[in-house]
Amino acid sequence: MDEQSELRFNRSATSVGKARAFVRAALPAEQLGHRIDDITVCVSELVTNAVRHGSPAGHLILVRVIVNEMLLRIEVHDAGDSPPRLQAPADDDEAGRGLFLVNALADDWGIAPRKGLGKAVWAAFKLPAPVSVRNPVPC
Repeated sequence: MDEQSELRFNRSATSVGKARAFVRAALPAEQLGHRIDDITVCVSELVTNAVRHGSPAGHLILVRVIVNEMLLRIEVHDAGDSPPRLQAPADDDEAGRGLFLVNALADDWGIAPRKGLGKAVWAAFKLPAPVSVRNPVPC
């Protein structure tokens, strides 16, 4: 059975840190070991992409944490209609590393359509043991 927690954020650069804090509060970091850092980096990158490229002004960004058995899935929903693209940035490039990092750190990732506007970009992580999702107080 799926357990989940979700929170909506404004389309703002400050939402990136708030989304990281939300996900860390929703998950038992002590049970995830080093994976909590991988998860947090992926949240940062996915929310940053939604703020910069995905969600039009005036729309919110939804971050959802879903745990099903031994799999954790982080979804970032935005109202943008253009899908992100995985890039291979050069060492001196100043951008283009978001999905590159997600691809390297997550066990899987992808893009899913939504009802209505936008898309959900997700990252999945295999868990070493079952964990429970907490419903933290909004950031």
